[in-house]
Amino acid sequence: MSEKLHKILAVLGLLLLSACGNDEPIRIGLLAGLSDRGSDFGESVRNGVILAIEQQNRAGGIHGRQIELIVRDDGQEREQAIRAAEELIALKPEIIIGPVTSSMASIVVPMMNRAGQIIISPTVASTDFHGKDDNFFRVNRTTREAAIHHAGILFERGSRRVGIAFDASNLQYSETWVKAFRDKFEHLGGRVTDTSRFESAATPSFAEVIAKLLPSTPDTLLFVASSLDTARLSQQARRQAPALVITSTEWAASGELLTEMGGESVNGLLIAHAYDRNDSRQPYQSFREAYKQRFQREFGSFSLLAYDTANIVITALQRRRDGESLKQALLNYGPYEGAQQQIVFDANGDTTRQVYFTEIRNGKFEQVR
Repeated sequence: MSEKLHKILAVLGLLLLSACGNDEPIRIGLLAGLSDRGSDFGESVRNGVILAIEQQNRAGGIHGRQIELIVRDDGQEREQAIRAAEELIALKPEIIIGPVTSSMASIVVPMMNRAGQIIISPTVASTDFHGKDDNFFRVNRTTREAAIHHAGILFERGSRRVGIAFDASNLQYSETWVKAFRDKFEHLGGRVTDTSRFESAATPSFAEVIAKLLPSTPDTLLFVASSLDTARLSQQARRQAPALVITSTEWAASGELLTEMGGESVNGLLIAHAYDRNDSRQPYQSFREAYKQRFQREFGSFSLLAYDTANIVITALQRRRDGESLKQALLNYGPYEGAQQQIVFDANGDTTRQVYFTEIRNGKFEQVR
């Protein structure tokens, strides 16, 4: 073989390797609780991400490369979360979407930071993760913002004495939420009469959780819990104190499970949602119809947040320049257009979000604010 031919073949080999490399999928990780008792939360997030990625792949992917979603289940349990995070880090995805709860974030975010892995959560809200220049981006408002807003709405609607039941299994979320709510509500002139702590993973007696709150004579019961646990708390509240106002945080807003599980007991429940149910604009209506066609059910707040999050990631990957890190790209190319709202990150990867309140009436969510 002549030297000239050898050089030509070597160049062709490099070109073929380059072409093969370009055919490699762009890998995105997803970390969520998919096997725990509150798995509707994680499933809602997973579905929103899947929908956005499938739509982008049908449109040609990113610069001609398809997107591959790598899913790991943290089980809402420490050791499983560590294993899942280690597996994802080893696979070196461009970014990991998740986790979905603040308790899991407290475990995996330090791991991601040590590994230099970019991570973005649609739902993590604890103030523990706010204002830090690290590898963690958040698409949700903080527990402090949520609790202050909720306190104002309740006080405006006539609540003055609130008893709070909260799930300590997600303590980074519930503890910061309860503290911010108490501070704001009592500043307005109300009172938190008592709190009742439970661990959802320990199969609590919800009758006892509610019974603990009633001797302090609240006029309102507030639940900081998942959809399933909010439904069960509501059932016990209706049995023991049917005249009391009941309300729950956006943690319980994962979809129709709340009405399916709670039945008539959740009628009258006031709850926050991260989207405007009355929005008639095309982007939201297109998302809603696409979700229903793909998953044969209505979406919940977390699905829309996850859909927005995945599209933020896709946009940043599309616009990223040679030599630019994904962290730089995420910060540089906003604001990002969500299905309903613009998402704007500050220098620390934090953002905020407008939230709406709904009341369940005859098994339907009716927007009231």
